[in-house]
Amino acid sequence: VQLQASGGGLVEAGDSLRLSCAASGLTFSRYSLGWFRQAPGKEREFVARINWLTVSTGYADSVKGRFTISRDKDKNTVYLQMNSLKPEDTAVYYCAAAQVARLSNDAVDSWGQGTLVTVSS
Repeated sequence: VQLQASGGGLVEAGDSLRLSCAASGLTFSRYSLGWFRQAPGKEREFVARINWLTVSTGYADSVKGRFTISRDKDKNTVYLQMNSLKPEDTAVYYCAAAQVARLSNDAVDSWGQGTLVTVSS
């Protein structure tokens, strides 16, 4: 399984950014994919997930209403649209996948490399 994350950058508070995670080497219908993040000095935390087959989604409370996860079957890619960004969203964002219905902190099989998102105030 290979997960290639991209799209991070430096933005101002209130701006938007879209992260992409190109996936390969997995049977997509069996997987849940998503995003975690790790801010400086903090533990890695769950952000959002999507079940590839059912397209059901889940979000951390801290990003509900601001972030949207989606997937493109033709491109084998998962997206994280981040709107109304806040300085506290600053972190390294990691793409992840698990052969389960719902990706979670306890269920990750594969990690992508991180992409840094910095939100200035």
